[in-house]
Amino acid sequence: MHETPVIQWSIIIAVSYLLGSIPTAYLVAKRKNLNIFEVGSGNMGATNVIRAMGFWWGILVWAFDSTKGILAILIATAIMPDHKPAATAVAATVSVIGHNWSLFASMITGTLRGGKGAAIWFGTMLVMAPLQVLIGMGLLGGLVIASTRYVSLAVLAMCALSTLWVFVLISQSQLPIEYTFYFLIVTLLIVIRFRENIQRLISGTERRLGESA
Repeated sequence: MHETPVIQWSIIIAVSYLLGSIPTAYLVAKRKNLNIFEVGSGNMGATNVIRAMGFWWGILVWAFDSTKGILAILIATAIMPDHKPAATAVAATVSVIGHNWSLFASMITGTLRGGKGAAIWFGTMLVMAPLQVLIGMGLLGGLVIASTRYVSLAVLAMCALSTLWVFVLISQSQLPIEYTFYFLIVTLLIVIRFRENIQRLISGTERRLGESA
């Protein structure tokens, strides 16, 4: 009786991690014979792809990376339909971890590495957050990019706003309490992965959107 949930959770964790680990930016950059790990910041994210290959290539990477998080949640909730909030929170968290510390990227480069988690976080938010939160964070992110051209600052601002907003909704029982687990961990992971960007923003050396790699 107690073995089935363990097996189900194990499958959810494994699938979510492997989905998150898919090095989308690396695969896309290979189409132009570029090694994304050796270009610009060396990060396998949409912003680095935009600088190295152009805007629409970066948007493509962002869309694919976002889809990884969405698929992880859909698969998890299909596996455990009676525990959707918990399955959603676990799958979303593990997929972000898989993207940030990717098995496949580590196999390619020989070092433990991955992306920063912004796009896959955005994908999970599309599933987990109410429409008003998505609109609010989208407007804020667009305003920050339009006024500063700092993508990293836009991501951090969107993350801060959405996390605070979601915690309020959880406290009002408008969202499942299981989501607390996800937002605590993933918000911390984004801050950790963006720590160098934060330092450059403070020092005024952060590169703006449109500046070449």
